[in-house]
Amino acid sequence: MNLKRLDPFLFVSAISFIILLYSYTVQTQSSLMLACITFFLMTSILSSVHHAEIIAEEVGESLGTLILALSVTVIEVGLIISLMSTHGPDSAFVARDTVFSAIMIVCNGIVGLSLVLGGLRYKEQGFRVDGSASLLIVLIALSALTFVLPSFTSTTMGPTYNPAQLIFVSIACVTLYFIFILFQNKTHKNYFESDHKIKTSIASNKSNQHELKKSLPTIITHFVAMTLSLISVIGLAKLISPTLETFLTDMGAPKATVGIIIAAIVLLPETWAAVKAARENRLQASLNLALGSGIASIALTIPVVGIFSLITHQDLALGLDGKGIVFLLTTFLIGSISLASGKSTALQGFVHIVILASYFVLALIP
Repeated sequence: MNLKRLDPFLFVSAISFIILLYSYTVQTQSSLMLACITFFLMTSILSSVHHAEIIAEEVGESLGTLILALSVTVIEVGLIISLMSTHGPDSAFVARDTVFSAIMIVCNGIVGLSLVLGGLRYKEQGFRVDGSASLLIVLIALSALTFVLPSFTSTTMGPTYNPAQLIFVSIACVTLYFIFILFQNKTHKNYFESDHKIKTSIASNKSNQHELKKSLPTIITHFVAMTLSLISVIGLAKLISPTLETFLTDMGAPKATVGIIIAAIVLLPETWAAVKAARENRLQASLNLALGSGIASIALTIPVVGIFSLITHQDLALGLDGKGIVFLLTTFLIGSISLASGKSTALQGFVHIVILASYFVLALIP
């Protein structure tokens, strides 16, 4: 690593962690301190994803996409558990609203924005149908298990699973996720890479291995910094969550608002990365980032939150109401059509964005 060109985000990660330790030591709730915590919470989110992007550039596109998705998911889990631990009146719905909002933002917002900006610049963009189809079928299966089926079980009242069902679904989600990771990064890695990447990967394989060894100090440095940032995000979110819930309650906002805010904050850096890839005519990377994050969001968040709810004996409502199910089915129907040909235009992206805008309006004005 070139010490003369140290990444400023390394200092941001260290400062955020120091602020976290100081906040827990002082334990003050002054307006100035809350503003400071909020600022460093946002910078920690940006910093953690930035470090994940650096690591991704060093280890390759497929594995890098996985690292980005995992870092975002850790942030999401930390924020959800922080809000659930406050035992507020809507704590049972925080996980469902957050993860469902993340899926809507991923499938309609990130994908839609990538298709629009890429389409406007290049008129038409190509991607691998094999990869997009693989991402979609896993995401559809996970969504059905977590968001649809709980509303139709008969052993419990309301949109919930009983403990045995929740344990089974959690195991199923994790199992399916690890099978998908093996598929994406080992057995069918070429499905998720651009055509240019496939043509050059064999010729440059030895060179890449040599470069990876040279960049090992960079990877370790940014991994440590990313870990500090993730700890800071979770800790700072824990401090600010009571204030956020109180503010939204006083404003009379619907309970889904908390989930939308969390999902939007968490996915903002990844949205930027996906849009940047689309603008560089790397639509496959955008789809990998977007849909891969959706898969990780469900497959890893729900099991962790499920275990947390069982240990703390809290209710966990996962099933969607009729309106949510309609939005979910519409999203996957449109997505299956728009990603079926291997070619995309801005028109398809605009359709996705309209669906997301409709979801936001009907969530905030039910």
